[in-house]
Amino acid sequence: MDSLLLGVELTEWVGYLAMTVLLISFMMKNVIKLRIINSVGCLFFVIYGVMISQYPIVITNLAIILINLYYLLLKKD
Repeated sequence: MDSLLLGVELTEWVGYLAMTVLLISFMMKNVIKLRIINSVGCLFFVIYGVMISQYPIVITNLAIILINLYYLLLKKD
């Protein structure tokens, strides 16, 4: 499943993508944009966690996605 791209395994690329998107989310001034981009980063971390069979990563990031969805969809202040 892990093929090399520029000498780096696909799994590693997914991890780097997740890290990058998550870091970008924290540069957002708009809280809604922050939560959306943060959720995308967390989704990539969920995929990464599954790929490397590290379920604490999966559980933590799924929880963060649910918290973000709660504030985006249900909690309208």
